[in-house]
Amino acid sequence: MIDSWINIFSRVYIVTGGSSGIGKAIITELLNNGAIVYDADLNEGGFKDKNLHFVKTDVTNKAEVNSLVNKVISEQKHIDGLVNNAGINLPRLLADATDPESKYEFTEQNFEKMFAVNVKSVFLVSQAVVHQFEKQKYGVVVNMSSEAGLEGSQGQSVYSATKGAINGFTRSWSKELGEHNIRVVGVAPGIMEATGLRTLSYEEALAYTRHKTVADIRAGYKSTTTTPLGRSGKLSEVADAVNYLLSDRASYITGVTINVAGGKSRG
Repeated sequence: MIDSWINIFSRVYIVTGGSSGIGKAIITELLNNGAIVYDADLNEGGFKDKNLHFVKTDVTNKAEVNSLVNKVISEQKHIDGLVNNAGINLPRLLADATDPESKYEFTEQNFEKMFAVNVKSVFLVSQAVVHQFEKQKYGVVVNMSSEAGLEGSQGQSVYSATKGAINGFTRSWSKELGEHNIRVVGVAPGIMEATGLRTLSYEEALAYTRHKTVADIRAGYKSTTTTPLGRSGKLSEVADAVNYLLSDRASYITGVTINVAGGKSRG
């Protein structure tokens, strides 16, 4: 049912990496609220809607990003908002004391890939979209961060660093773009319900970097001792926050990263 309170009916949004996980949940809720959505991903998400447009896009490639944005403008004449959601996480150690040839020690290739997808793409897509926002004199950018980007995370230092960079983008761009009536906001999810991105290879790598077993890691998903609300988050709850921030109901919110993590802390 379309939410008249949120009032984003027929508005046009681009979501990067929208075919799975949190991105898919965000797109689903945008469509439920009557928005027109362009999913910029390498793989199609397998769900259909008259207001959903899939555009195969390597968001680390400037030419493909420009092609995506030009397509949206050509078809819709404007863009109301962008959600920079595309990202990858490769758990690795800075230095593995137990194995000098460890496959779980960071390589330059790991580093460059993660920064390309998690940081470079945000720069490229935002720049292309903001050129249109400046012409329109309005627009919203939502950058998907992570609790790890706010607090750090054992075995995920480069991922944390990429999300820290995103937080810097959010704060800085809000200062640059406010005069053009453009808002820039971050969303930092904590421990969420399982998605297809939580693979065995991811769990094995994370377990190794934390000196635990895969069973320990899986038990940790269910442990809520550091989460005051006592449970993991739902993807729909992140999607709700993003939908709100994209709407005019959040018209005075900019330059901050909102932690959607049930009050979770390391303390």
